[in-house]
Amino acid sequence: MTSDMIKNTDKYIMETYKRFTPAFIKASGAKLYDENNKEYTDFLAGIAVCNLGHSHPKVNQAIKDQVDKYLHFSNLFYMEPQGELASLLINNSFADRVFFANSGAEANEGAIKLARKYAKDNGTPEKYEIITMVDSFHGRTLATISATGQDKVKVGFEPNMPGFKYVELNNINALIASVTDHTCAVMLEPLQGETGVNICNTKFLKELRAFCDTHDLLLIFDEIQTGIGRTGKMFAYEHYGVEPDIMTLAKGLANGLPLGALLSKEEIAKSFVPGTHGSTFGGNPVSCAAGVATIKTILEEDYLKKCCDLGDYFVEKLNGLKGKYSFVKEIRAKGLMIGMELDFPGADIVKKCFDKGFIINCAKEKTLRFLPPFVIKTDDIDALISTLDEIFAGINS
Repeated sequence: MTSDMIKNTDKYIMETYKRFTPAFIKASGAKLYDENNKEYTDFLAGIAVCNLGHSHPKVNQAIKDQVDKYLHFSNLFYMEPQGELASLLINNSFADRVFFANSGAEANEGAIKLARKYAKDNGTPEKYEIITMVDSFHGRTLATISATGQDKVKVGFEPNMPGFKYVELNNINALIASVTDHTCAVMLEPLQGETGVNICNTKFLKELRAFCDTHDLLLIFDEIQTGIGRTGKMFAYEHYGVEPDIMTLAKGLANGLPLGALLSKEEIAKSFVPGTHGSTFGGNPVSCAAGVATIKTILEEDYLKKCCDLGDYFVEKLNGLKGKYSFVKEIRAKGLMIGMELDFPGADIVKKCFDKGFIINCAKEKTLRFLPPFVIKTDDIDALISTLDEIFAGINS
């Protein structure tokens, strides 16, 4: 079975991913299993997607219950899971309104459209530019790769969509200098995940919020990876005491089912009216039911505190390795979003960990990234640290 799966995948699916073998055939909690029943401990969680772990019973039950009711009506009609999930998101955030999409890239597309439309609706038709950060990542559609502050994702897709500028993260002076009469918004990730867990500092975000308020600019937070508890808060902006005007979510929102969300304040949301934006499958009721179960479980079972406590424990152990091996440059983390920067490429470390039954990845070539599910145990962390210690010792010898 597995050999046919690999053969068919390699033969018929476009080669946009470098896949690991062997293939997994089942998963539960923080554990994955291949066809030989070899166990792997997941420190990636589907890239910050399965925050509650794989096959969480409450999420699975919500999916099964909804499947028995209906799969799809179209967004021309009311669907109970959409309303319930919207209520949970709004009542636990700064926002007043939500639009449901299928993915993070779609949510960011919506944010870009909403920012431009709001500028037009408020008497500034000349405003369309959005400032984003160097080393940001906002998706792989034409608009979102144009918004992304990395040249490598744009190669071969030129010309880029106009209307984006890029400034260094945490550099308020550079950002202010980039603003023109055409600027309508600033868009950033509170923590840049895909380029090595680069963290916004509080002073920068507070100064940015004040500057946006003074100059009538919208502030957009891309919390595709940081949202839904990943940093130890339901949303990463809560660490800073700085609220955005628009926020995007996806990844962990439905614990494995495809779902994205665009949240905004009421005044801004008014710029989306019937005919301005939409999605056939956005807000699919099965995905929304999973989202409801995910958020309720995180809140009711105190997973935010668990995330913080486990993150602190993990970072302490990683800092022990940093003190032991000079090639470990820095540990950067909030909650269970953790990066360990090395002074050499980390792909071989990822492969060696995989061979030993641990799933991690490497961001921006030299940063080992750890995004475990919130159900990870301290014994699992200890086992990974021991494995990394063994691998690092071999490098040092």
